[in-house]
Amino acid sequence: MTVLHGSCLCGGVTFEVSEAPETLRYCHCESCKKLSGGTGTLNGRVRSTSIRIIDGEDMLGTFEPSGGSAKTFCKKCGSNLFGGGWPDSETASVRASALDDEFAARPSAHLYVRSVAVWETLPDDSLERFETTSG
Repeated sequence: MTVLHGSCLCGGVTFEVSEAPETLRYCHCESCKKLSGGTGTLNGRVRSTSIRIIDGEDMLGTFEPSGGSAKTFCKKCGSNLFGGGWPDSETASVRASALDDEFAARPSAHLYVRSVAVWETLPDDSLERFETTSG
């Protein structure tokens, strides 16, 4: 069984994921751009039950934007850790930037390209592109 370790920037929240993401997808929706402070997030989908908080559960905060899914972050440093409705959803997004261990998955798509800003340039990376979500 693969176990990946992750943490927030300040180290107050540590977690492990008992399954490696099979795929990674970039999300360029308005919520992901705002919470990342950039062009979006890179996410791996896993079963919510595969995520276990080791330390800092009391430091976790969750925000659910109108019309979007819950995003979970560290209340001290602001690191964006999980999305997709974790822990209540069947599957959740783990932010690739929060994982400390290497894993084999590589990005496969860009989601919500309809939300790409005029100042953004998507790379010519041959990945699939979807106006909203790929489903």
